[in-house]
Amino acid sequence: MTAPVPQLPGPEPENEVKLTFLEHLRELRKRILRSLIGIAVGMAVVGTFVERLYHWLMQPVVAALPPGRQMLVFTSAIEPMMVYIKVAIYGGIFVAAPWVLYQVWQFVAPGLYKKEKRVVVPFLAWGTVLFYAGAAFCFWLVLPAAFPAMLAFADPSILTPMLSQSEQLGIVLAMLLGFGVVFEVPVIIAFLSMIGLVSADFLAKYRRHAIVVNTLLAAIITPTGDPFNLALMAVPMILFYEVGIILARVLGKKKQPASAALAAK
Repeated sequence: MTAPVPQLPGPEPENEVKLTFLEHLRELRKRILRSLIGIAVGMAVVGTFVERLYHWLMQPVVAALPPGRQMLVFTSAIEPMMVYIKVAIYGGIFVAAPWVLYQVWQFVAPGLYKKEKRVVVPFLAWGTVLFYAGAAFCFWLVLPAAFPAMLAFADPSILTPMLSQSEQLGIVLAMLLGFGVVFEVPVIIAFLSMIGLVSADFLAKYRRHAIVVNTLLAAIITPTGDPFNLALMAVPMILFYEVGIILARVLGKKKQPASAALAAK
């Protein structure tokens, strides 16, 4: 009978700090608090030009209305003020996105190896660029097509659009944020593969399932049901999933067999 091959302990993350469960919760609370402070600072910055930002965000909505009736309505005396507050909150999130990503990194970095920590700059840079690129893609390509498509269901001979500013702003902001998050998929997959939570083989194995899930999510995020706007959301999600598989193969944590590790020692 052959003796079992001894299992060698894997290398520990450099400068690792072992924390208890409560200490992890305190660290998480600290990172969340700092993220909220960053968002509050972003809100203060956006607040200096919130009215102009609101009119800019509503351009795709107003442009889709019939000529001569390109105005939004409000149904409550407090609605205009609440609209500006909502713009300031979402604007603060967009402005503070790099700072929030940095706080996420600071929370998970202690459990990573030194070579993995070197990707902090690319992680933050690409995460920020892709987030803003997703919002820009939505604003200049998706929204100008989405609102005319939604209004096309109304018969102009018997129906007159009276769109509430609060409801339309909610659609615009939700779609901008949704597309920004969707464009983060490659960075998220790359990070998860680096820490060993997912692998390229696992992602490739469930590719068909991911296509179905991505299409369903795209149908939920996009407010219109026409195939064109659905494709504008679903196709980037599927492409980014494939990009994530490639990044997982390049950056993913490689498992070293115990026999190889023993021989190396």
